[in-house]
Amino acid sequence: MKNKTTFSSLERGFSLLEMAVVLVILGFVLGALLLPLQAQRNQLFQSQTENTLEIAKKALLGYAQSQGRLPCPATATGELDPGSQGYANPTGGGTCNLPAGSIRYLPAATLGIQPTDTNGFALDAWGNRIRYAVTQSENGGTATPDFTTTNDMNTVGITALQPDIRVCASSTAANCTATINLVNNAVAVIYSVGPTGKLASGGADENENLNIGNVFVGHEPRSANDPNGEFDHIVTWISSYVLYNAMIEAGQLH
Repeated sequence: MKNKTTFSSLERGFSLLEMAVVLVILGFVLGALLLPLQAQRNQLFQSQTENTLEIAKKALLGYAQSQGRLPCPATATGELDPGSQGYANPTGGGTCNLPAGSIRYLPAATLGIQPTDTNGFALDAWGNRIRYAVTQSENGGTATPDFTTTNDMNTVGITALQPDIRVCASSTAANCTATINLVNNAVAVIYSVGPTGKLASGGADENENLNIGNVFVGHEPRSANDPNGEFDHIVTWISSYVLYNAMIEAGQLH
């Protein structure tokens, strides 16, 4: 009598449908685990970048205390362009050199701060070059920009100085006038283009920061559904009065 071989349902293996269900469940589980990790990573990078911007502010104030002026921006045409190699352009100050198509970056090589890329440009935690703009306003008594020319601030005097960098809560006209803004007399602005870098430059607020001008936008992150588009720039600035106080302490301003 022949033995009859039988297989239980447990021995036949998984069907394709069952495998698909298992993979879907695994996908949900992994997704639930990865989302908090990504959020933590972004929060860490945000904190690191904010710390780098604060260091940059202190370095700029220290430079002004020792040199009697603020440095010009380093310049390049993009994130990979060696440009001015992270040095202020020009290194001697005066009227800042902004070649056609150039971007204003923090002069990390001039300030001696880290981290930088191989060309000497300061980087945020996402690997984007940190940007910097300085007022080029001139008083009638001098023929050169007061804040980037050695001793011009002291020559002109605090009451006659007219820094003109404006930081607004929005790029819309109603929120970015000379009287409605976060600050209308900053001497410099330092900022990161955030986690999405130059890829998220379609919004009006972000585009305002990418223009060569003296008006900037700074506010909390917003999604692409916002009326002015996505915004993830991290913006800070140096108040004129903070600069004046630092220079008075150093004997550079009377």
